[in-house]
Amino acid sequence: MTSLLPERAGRRCHNVLNPLHSTLFFSPDLERELAGIGIKNERAGYFATRAAAMGAVDAGTVTATFYNFRHELVARHVPEVWRTASPETVLAARLRAADATLRRLLGEDLVASEEVAEAAELALRATEACGRAARPLYAAHADLPVPTAPHLALWHAATLLREHRGDGHLAALLDAELDPVEALFSHTATGKGMAPKWAVGTRGWSRPDWEAAAGRLRERGLLDERGELTEAGTALRQDIETRTDRLDRAPYEHLGAAGVERLTEIARGLLMTAVAAGAFPEGLVGRG
Repeated sequence: MTSLLPERAGRRCHNVLNPLHSTLFFSPDLERELAGIGIKNERAGYFATRAAAMGAVDAGTVTATFYNFRHELVARHVPEVWRTASPETVLAARLRAADATLRRLLGEDLVASEEVAEAAELALRATEACGRAARPLYAAHADLPVPTAPHLALWHAATLLREHRGDGHLAALLDAELDPVEALFSHTATGKGMAPKWAVGTRGWSRPDWEAAAGRLRERGLLDERGELTEAGTALRQDIETRTDRLDRAPYEHLGAAGVERLTEIARGLLMTAVAAGAFPEGLVGRG
């Protein structure tokens, strides 16, 4: 099928909407809201916050749908976290935190602006063409009610679009035969993903796990001795993104070229404002 959109238009839109959604996971507002319901461990909070839409799932479900976390790390916190707070309680805390985070990073005037309302309308229109089949994280979030406040409706729609693309991306990683650590390593090697110290530290993998993955990538001719992607490795990562684009094209084609361009424009401006307000820690992305 030939796309009616400019090349990579959907990916460019995702690349500004996704980090706008992700500001939540680095927010002191989320930490405060989770502590208020008894969840004080950072990893437990992340797993609960992102998985709550699926209900009180077990560790296996979280490991499968999150893909690049060590199962032993997940099992340390799930399903125990649901004994501290129910998924419904977590979802309510998450929405309060998203509200506080966006108001703090963007400011009250921007939150209440016509641009945010327009972006919410455009993003929600795009989600109308998302599909539930074989997309567990998207499907779970698609069953949640849409918030009435425009800035929260935008955050909700960004969540749906993020998880829709993410579910498809996992299919592309499986097809490329990259296991969770290999996927992380090869992504950080592009210089565009999470920096290695963050990837290793937050996903539960050890330095030996990391080095073993590098060895397997070298055996496949995807990584050189300096830890850089070879020509074949670069081509594979590009192919993964192209396959992900293809699996994720429906919402953006539904929105149309003009709508995608406008949504990307508004979301980019919102993201720049959030970044300038300190939304993310230094050194999060890159080779550092």
